[in-house]
Amino acid sequence: MIVITAASGQLGRLTLEALLERGVPAGRIRAAVRDRAKLADFAARGVEVVEADYADKESLVKALAGAEKFLLISSVGSNEERLAQHLTAVAAAREAGVGHILYTSIPEAQTNPIGFASVHKDTEEAIRDSGLPFTFLRNNWYFENTTASLGAALEHGAIIGSAGEGRIGYATRADYAEAAAAVLASEGHEGKAYELTGDVAITQAELAAEVSRQSGKEVRFQNLSEADYRQALEGFGLPPFLAEALAEADARIAEGALAKTTDTLSKLIGRPTTTPVEAVEQALAALATSR
Repeated sequence: MIVITAASGQLGRLTLEALLERGVPAGRIRAAVRDRAKLADFAARGVEVVEADYADKESLVKALAGAEKFLLISSVGSNEERLAQHLTAVAAAREAGVGHILYTSIPEAQTNPIGFASVHKDTEEAIRDSGLPFTFLRNNWYFENTTASLGAALEHGAIIGSAGEGRIGYATRADYAEAAAAVLASEGHEGKAYELTGDVAITQAELAAEVSRQSGKEVRFQNLSEADYRQALEGFGLPPFLAEALAEADARIAEGALAKTTDTLSKLIGRPTTTPVEAVEQALAALATSR
């Protein structure tokens, strides 16, 4: 039995799909969510859908009963909220006797200077201390972190941020989901910390140039100070804690926090990672479909 928590989120749904595409029987997959209705489509395909909440240890223990492998997808919220939820999930996994825990982390979690990397560092340490066999999936940035806002970028002619000339080892959410599915569906990954990145690292300015090339509209990267970017994000309606965390992350990216690349992701998924050209093509196609 493979159990995935936060399974109705974007990464969770893609991982479920990737497991099914790999031929894992639906009856061997259990998706744990707060609202079962959000995965009615997967339930109709035979995936077991159960209720569980990161804040409710008892619900997690029940969801993890009999789990050979457990994918703990990192939660959302403030650093304090996220860490508390992760520690609850790890404790539940230990109590349930999970055979192997996988966790979606951040590149070089033990030393990464981005502020919220501390959540991943502490979660990894708790997993190690649990004594459970583990694999850490240290995901770099998703292209979607930027391309999801292409509508606004095209309207205003700018992608904004405070990452400066910092390079990012982008891959798509689907790339990372395929990697998670690959590890869940095979053996020999215990004790590994996989540094997962795109095959190349690019700057925000280079990504903006690709958007310009494909859209035919001039889109530039507008680099802001960390404070100004935080204020802009709050103006878009983001909670202050999240705006602060994202602006701080960009400032660390400018210093090289996400620049290192590896070929680990492409090896796990058996193909090159999604290129910047392909990522922009996909985002523009999705934008056109949504309008």
